[in-house]
Amino acid sequence: MLRTGELRVYHVTHLRNLPAILESGALVAGAEPVVDVSSDLARELRATAEVAPGSRVDRFVAFSLAPDSDTWAQLRGGAAEPRWSAAARASVPADFVVLVSTVAALGPDAVIADGDAAGTYTRFASGAEAERMLVRLHDDPEARAAAEALAPDRVELSAIQLIGVAHEPARDDVRGMLAGSPFRPKVAVYPPWFAHE
Repeated sequence: MLRTGELRVYHVTHLRNLPAILESGALVAGAEPVVDVSSDLARELRATAEVAPGSRVDRFVAFSLAPDSDTWAQLRGGAAEPRWSAAARASVPADFVVLVSTVAALGPDAVIADGDAAGTYTRFASGAEAERMLVRLHDDPEARAAAEALAPDRVELSAIQLIGVAHEPARDDVRGMLAGSPFRPKVAVYPPWFAHE
């Protein structure tokens, strides 16, 4: 039986954003990153899309359900799509880190989206419905790559179990940043997550 709460979720951010995240102690919805990889259009779409009436997508911290999500694949592939900023197009995969948590660690108010959370036809589920959606998505790798897990407001860094990096110099940089913080997630070099096609 699939234990949906144990499923891993992945949040990709630029390495230069990590010090501010560590300083705040959390991933915060709507925070202004040092390196913003989202275009104005993407931000506008997420600011107007609703998870539920009065609850906008941009008030949630987004995670993917797969380490090779569609959005991360786009970003690694050159960020040519309109959703990405000039900063995204100027970056290379090794400039990023992958913060890994679990569905359960996102809290009981987490929402699962069966596609891009700003998409017109995306469906949202919470509670028992979210568990059923996670089971369906788990059995469909293509759909899982498009889906998102959304945590309202903020995700404390204590919920992050692992930070994936592309190579040893990035690992050393991240460990240096963590040395001055109370957080001690594992930092692992995992090149397959950063390979671009």
